[in-house]
Amino acid sequence: MRPPAKTARCVLLACIVSSVASSCAGAPVAWREIGRGLEVTTIAPPQAGTSGEHGITILRIDPAHWDLELIGIGQTGETTGRTAKEWARKHGLVAAINAGMFDVDGTTHIGYLRSGSHVQGRRVGRYESAAAFDPHGDEPLPRFRIFDLDEPGVTLDGILEDYASVVQNLRLIKRPGENRWGSQGRRWSEAALGEDGAGRALFLFSRSPFAMHDWNEALLAAGIDLVAAQHLEGGPKAQLYAKAGGVEIDRFGDFETALPGGEGNPTAWPVPNVIGVKRRATE
Repeated sequence: MRPPAKTARCVLLACIVSSVASSCAGAPVAWREIGRGLEVTTIAPPQAGTSGEHGITILRIDPAHWDLELIGIGQTGETTGRTAKEWARKHGLVAAINAGMFDVDGTTHIGYLRSGSHVQGRRVGRYESAAAFDPHGDEPLPRFRIFDLDEPGVTLDGILEDYASVVQNLRLIKRPGENRWGSQGRRWSEAALGEDGAGRALFLFSRSPFAMHDWNEALLAAGIDLVAAQHLEGGPKAQLYAKAGGVEIDRFGDFETALPGGEGNPTAWPVPNVIGVKRRATE
């Protein structure tokens, strides 16, 4: 039975506690369905960070029922960004997460970003991960896919021929589940985009800071069938928002070893571009 809206925070907490306990016990991950093809869980990594929030929140999105959408101020004509929650509320999104890191102008995506006819970032650079959705035409293509640009025969131009929306970001995990980060001392809150073995999109978030090698290892060992992932944002700018099925998730980053001041960020920061989730028109 769906709980009343006023108990949403309690429901989310119960979901987190149940999922964490399951993860610690080595049992299969406990997913909570908050919509058809939309599920949430929280895993407890074996080595938690230093923040008070130790779990990694995962929103699993089935592209058979939901569309991913890139949206940002370059399309809307606005001059300042919004938080993920604000982007979601303004544009009717059931969920939103960072689209990736952005330049000092506060607008331009670092890497390549195209949403339909709009291009917000043109620099291809050395980033080896490109997420694609909204396939063209009637070709039997996956509705969502994370590509490794260093794979033989895979090029950004080729992906753009098949998909209307493409976002290039720094790679975390190479298909089919290879950790691409070495050990390091730097740690930060993290927002990331993943793909599982069934082709579902995963919005991944942790406020507690992790070194990316450890973050990757925790996710690969979590039993979520993660096959590929890319970094979206770290530190105070990282965020994840979702609201469905009586559950509201509003999380934002805190610590980054490269920033002064340490922990204690009290609010989400505006960002210029997000990846949003909308129910498919055919649903």
